[in-house]
Amino acid sequence: MHFQYGPKEIAYLKNRDQTLGRAIEQIGHIHRAVESDLFCSIVRHIIGQQISTRAQETIWQRLRCGVGTVNAGTICALELPALQRYGMTFKKAEYIKEIAAKVKNKDLDLRALRNLPDAAVIKELTDLKGVGVWTAEMVMIFGMQRPDIVSYGDLGIRRGMRMLYRLKELDRNRFAQYTKRYTPHGSVASLYLWAVAGGTIPELQDPAKQSDHP
Repeated sequence: MHFQYGPKEIAYLKNRDQTLGRAIEQIGHIHRAVESDLFCSIVRHIIGQQISTRAQETIWQRLRCGVGTVNAGTICALELPALQRYGMTFKKAEYIKEIAAKVKNKDLDLRALRNLPDAAVIKELTDLKGVGVWTAEMVMIFGMQRPDIVSYGDLGIRRGMRMLYRLKELDRNRFAQYTKRYTPHGSVASLYLWAVAGGTIPELQDPAKQSDHP
């Protein structure tokens, strides 16, 4: 399954931001995988904290192959050292085990999150140990397909924005000015900012990086 968007979202973003619109034309449709199971999505994005996407995927696939189905029951059945051996830090393994126990004991109802507004989802998720705002936002995009998430805490998003608009500096105020243009389709804009940051448009470089080397 991929993040779902189409002509309506593309037309809106092109109309609101011509610079982003040109990038969308060059890049084309983005097929970005999503994980509809919220527990899996939380685990996957805790694993992905402060490591590369490739490393995250490697650890996630090891875990899936090792336990079969990743759910609260299979995680709870693992001893902490066994979970850590799949490649994550001890702290991440602790966080994942604690969340799994909450789900298994029905102290946490992840299905209820789907009925909450964005701000409430972030509040509920960040109340969990090991889940910060960035992790919550990634779960909202790739686990819930929430339509209007642009994460200031994501280095790739900020890098893509600097590259796209040729900015040497990007503070929160300027970031907010751009994200306001994208609303209510910020998540689709995020997909394209990630693509820009990943080098899909070779002529776009990161001005901030260049400024470090006069």
